[in-house]
Amino acid sequence: MSQMGSQEGTMAQIQVALVTGAGSGIGRATALALAKAGWSIVLAGRRRDALEETARLAGEGSATLVHACDVSDASAVEALFQDIESRFKRLDLLFNNAGIFSAGGTIDEIPVETWNAVVGVNLTGAFLCARSAFALMRRQNPQGGRIINNGSISAHAPRPGSVPYTATKHAITGLTKSLSLDGRPFNIACGQIDIGNAASEMTDQMGKGILQANGTLAPEPLMDVAHVADAVVHMASLPLEANVQFMTVMATRMPFIGRG
Repeated sequence: MSQMGSQEGTMAQIQVALVTGAGSGIGRATALALAKAGWSIVLAGRRRDALEETARLAGEGSATLVHACDVSDASAVEALFQDIESRFKRLDLLFNNAGIFSAGGTIDEIPVETWNAVVGVNLTGAFLCARSAFALMRRQNPQGGRIINNGSISAHAPRPGSVPYTATKHAITGLTKSLSLDGRPFNIACGQIDIGNAASEMTDQMGKGILQANGTLAPEPLMDVAHVADAVVHMASLPLEANVQFMTVMATRMPFIGRG
């Protein structure tokens, strides 16, 4: 279930980060940026082959744990955190990044199964990972750590036909605020990064043309996913007495501010 790098002897001196959805896109870019910054990285996601590719890109010098996991499955998340504690003894950062889109449609066109699938990964998965991370950070010595939730621009404003995704991302903001408050006594900081149009497999269609609020189809500007990774590394690098509560990183000319 796991793969280790060559730095086992120095784990105690290295901060440990868990990235969910680490097999592609924002998750992969962030995991690689954290590894470059000297973090030990735990790579979680559904596709083991994609996670192993991320580990390969991180390089043999990185202390890396690969664990295939469906974050919507409570028992799978529990096994993930048992693996983390067994190998590293602690966790300093959770980047709650795993998420899925669904096909567009008005609410009456969306199957209940689709709603449940999106809520399961985007919201329940974030809750389960935050729950286990919080527990480990609370009991480890020294106590504390940081949770960064991937909120999305959709935590502020919806796209047409995006009820499941938008509802989960609005809920992530509530999760972030509650964790930030409840974590204070235990030196656990929680912040949120809201991302707009980072170029990845999930946003490929946006550059080709996507439905706008006025009913037209239009291509939208994209930005390099590396800018998101750099922003997460900055948030993660702060001492625990400082926190970026909310950060928005977006393609400058995307139709979000104003009327688009």
